[in-house]
Amino acid sequence: MDYKKYITIQAGKRSGQPCIRNLRITVYDVLRTLACGMTTEEIVDDFPQLTQNDILACLAYAADKEHNVAIYA
Repeated sequence: MDYKKYITIQAGKRSGQPCIRNLRITVYDVLRTLACGMTTEEIVDDFPQLTQNDILACLAYAADKEHNVAIYA
């Protein structure tokens, strides 16, 4: 999954946090919702502007960030 097609960062939007496709929904919002036990289907039902690929991109982004932290720790 090439998350760079889905994740955007803009200084003036959500304080520069990584967002999904220029929406005001952050990667953190999606990851926190998943961590609370919601399924991808439930998230898409609650946020119809999101797709399954958006959610997978959030996971790929988080995995990449964690991998980079582990390398430099």
